[in-house]
Amino acid sequence: MPGRLLRGLRLRWRRYRYRFVPWIALNLSHNPRTLRYVPEESKDKVISDEDVLGTLLKVFQALFINDFSKQSDILTMLPEPVKSKYQDLLSVQHPRVKLLEYRHHQQNIFKPEEVLYKTLGFSVAQATSSLISAGKGVFVTKGLVPKGAVVSMYPGTVYHKYEPIFFQSIGNPFIFRCLDGLLIDGNDKGISKVVYRSCNGRDRLGPLKMSDSTWLTSEIQNPLAIGQYVNNCSNDQLMSVIRNLMCLRFSL
Repeated sequence: MPGRLLRGLRLRWRRYRYRFVPWIALNLSHNPRTLRYVPEESKDKVISDEDVLGTLLKVFQALFINDFSKQSDILTMLPEPVKSKYQDLLSVQHPRVKLLEYRHHQQNIFKPEEVLYKTLGFSVAQATSSLISAGKGVFVTKGLVPKGAVVSMYPGTVYHKYEPIFFQSIGNPFIFRCLDGLLIDGNDKGISKVVYRSCNGRDRLGPLKMSDSTWLTSEIQNPLAIGQYVNNCSNDQLMSVIRNLMCLRFSL
């Protein structure tokens, strides 16, 4: 019995240590899994920043129009130059409807994943992973994903190298480390959830939120914000599993 317990703890530690910041810092120089060398940033991209931005704008605009009845009160508080941009966006689909009258014409409100499917031709969602002991994963639930498409985003609190993240990293499998050392905590539970909600409340301007916090709940308004649940293969699996997914750094 003690032997089985120790083997279980050892296996759990082998999977978790790559998310434990102190262990990463001590093993960064000689651990091939935690360090990847890229000669030039442009050579590490399979899709251009312009294409990524175009995809995100297309999805967010469709989500905005679909949820316009809840956004119209906030729009009345915006300056006229900003408000006119939303009018231009609305006039593309409804040329004869004025901005503040659209809420009365809006009848069918689709779920976010349905909007994603209508916009990009596919939808993704969280579900129990088919991999053993992998927990949740991300699946294409409808449609087909073309090569080079943006399929998800990695939401979370961003930490620079000099910012403390020790306590958040304990037992946390959702800390993503970028090549430049930037850390993203995509955990939607525990202290990570509290920290993100705190930052979200701190940065808001009155009724205007600067970031989306619905990914912390079961009612996700951004259907792409599930990237932290995408499972990746280990070193042992690299030889037998064909990688069909790649992480991409993009700054707005």
